[in-house]
Amino acid sequence: MGTAALLAVVIGSGIMAERLAGGNVAIALLANTLATVGGLYVLIEVFGPLSGAHFNPAVSAVMTMRGELPARELLPYIAAQLVGALLSAWLAHAMFDLPNVELSGKVRTGTGQWIAEAVATAGLLLVILRAPAGRASILVATYIGAAYWFTASTSFANPAAAFGRMFSDSFAGIAPSSVPGFAIAQLVGTALGLALNAAFEQRKQRVGHPNLIESSGEHGDAR
Repeated sequence: MGTAALLAVVIGSGIMAERLAGGNVAIALLANTLATVGGLYVLIEVFGPLSGAHFNPAVSAVMTMRGELPARELLPYIAAQLVGALLSAWLAHAMFDLPNVELSGKVRTGTGQWIAEAVATAGLLLVILRAPAGRASILVATYIGAAYWFTASTSFANPAAAFGRMFSDSFAGIAPSSVPGFAIAQLVGTALGLALNAAFEQRKQRVGHPNLIESSGEHGDAR
């Protein structure tokens, strides 16, 4: 339900924005961004206590690696995310009287797009893993909003999102031929995000080492 609702927000607001923007792509993207930020924040708050509010196979895989999601639940989570993403396209199209079965013709490919997806996904994972307690919803939502604009790909950062959006030939769509490149870039970004978080954890442990703290207290700045 969480993934379906999120992608319905993304696709639906994209359709509405495209219709109302009068051909101004910047205004359409801004409207799409604002709806996504608001929807994502609310959905994380609502579904976080129920399921962890992953909505994203990459995030679920990382949580399994960290022992925060039982391994036996990973495949059911991913299946639910993909089914939800597919249903979201149908729901958005039903609301706007568009064909229920439709494949996107919007090609998104090229080195710049793939680098952007790796960057977007790495940043997302880093924000999730480093967010202070109780702040993940606002930090994730605002990061994705920013990444809509500073990445060339408009920050899918989610294999399920790429899967669902290929069933909508709208402003938010992606051609099926472009999805594998996005998915690979997102997996690379996931690995990068994990590596960065591990490096920060090591740094945090060194800075917070008891001997260093004690040394700082007795002799001033241990640096």
